[in-house]
Amino acid sequence: MDPLSSLHPARRSPTPALRALRLCLHLLMAGLLVLAAVRADSAAGTVMAVVVGAVYAAGSFLPSVGRSQRASALWLGVLGASWLALLWLTPEALWVAFPLYFLQLHLLPARWSLPAVALTAGAAILSYVGHGAALNPGVFIGPLLGGAVAVATVLGYQALYRESERRRRLIEELIETRAELAAAERHAGTLAERERLAREIHDTLAQGLSSIQLLLRAAERTLPPGSPAAGHIDRARQAAQDNLAEARRFVRALSPPDLEHGSLAAALERLCEPGAGPRVRFSVSGTPAELPTPYEVALLRIAQSALANTVRHASASRAEITLSFMDASVTLDVVDDGKGFEPGSVRQSREGGFGLPAMRSRAESLGGTFTVESAPGQGTAVAVSLPLPAGVSA
Repeated sequence: MDPLSSLHPARRSPTPALRALRLCLHLLMAGLLVLAAVRADSAAGTVMAVVVGAVYAAGSFLPSVGRSQRASALWLGVLGASWLALLWLTPEALWVAFPLYFLQLHLLPARWSLPAVALTAGAAILSYVGHGAALNPGVFIGPLLGGAVAVATVLGYQALYRESERRRRLIEELIETRAELAAAERHAGTLAERERLAREIHDTLAQGLSSIQLLLRAAERTLPPGSPAAGHIDRARQAAQDNLAEARRFVRALSPPDLEHGSLAAALERLCEPGAGPRVRFSVSGTPAELPTPYEVALLRIAQSALANTVRHASASRAEITLSFMDASVTLDVVDDGKGFEPGSVRQSREGGFGLPAMRSRAESLGGTFTVESAPGQGTAVAVSLPLPAGVSA
């Protein structure tokens, strides 16, 4: 819809500026018709000025004129015909051409409005000459200059309106994007806090309860047979064991969503589901063992980061994720056949901390090692090895 057509009262939700322009157009048309009626040389001219005003007023209050291009063209045709009749009766009607320019530009498509403005200006000039007025440059310059001003005004307003709409849509998109980013940051913060709590509970509470249980077992073995303290130590050991189990349930509940409904192997296998990027294969080597939650979280996050780097930077056609359980350690290898790079030239990632330095930090925080083997044109191999904690064996 042409924005300037909002000058018409049938258009929806005009802004205050458009309402002011519409009022000015009505006042201009009314004033020029009154001038033509007063200065007309005959009663017929006065009557015709009233007819033109009535046609204009009727069109201004007909809803169909504002909603249908065909109805607008028909109304403009009737208004133009009545104006030509008035122009035939009195030369003073040529000033009405100026508001007619705006109506034609507002209500007609460009391929019709510009010729209509030219014809209206030509009719005004011919009328002035036809009524026997003396020829001078102003006879031609006036109507033509008025038409040029109207065209420039309307085209300029349309350009400003389009720019305003483009900026409005851009602002709306920015607001939506900001809301999405805020939601993503909150979600990422929640996941990070869950991982931190799980790690803290595992490293402090769970490990402390496990140590208490071991000390109580040792104390129980040193008691003489029939000691009255044996029952208390046994109950204390059982309470420590129950609380240790509860702490481990807390740790599992705080684990990442990818690990909530399955093992680490199942979560890694889901990373290999077909999608954008290279074909990815997953395999397990050795006898799987139940790993502490911080180990599973670290290995899953490293695999996600390595695979994300493969998809975004490596231009690889194939990749492979291997999880290996050995006697004293668990290892994760992510290998691709991409374009490779010089590992020594990689800097800290600025895109959320999922680069190679962040992967190395995760591995080393658990006492493990992290290595990257790559060269231009020879693919990339990322390997992380974590020592199995006491009590866990493959």
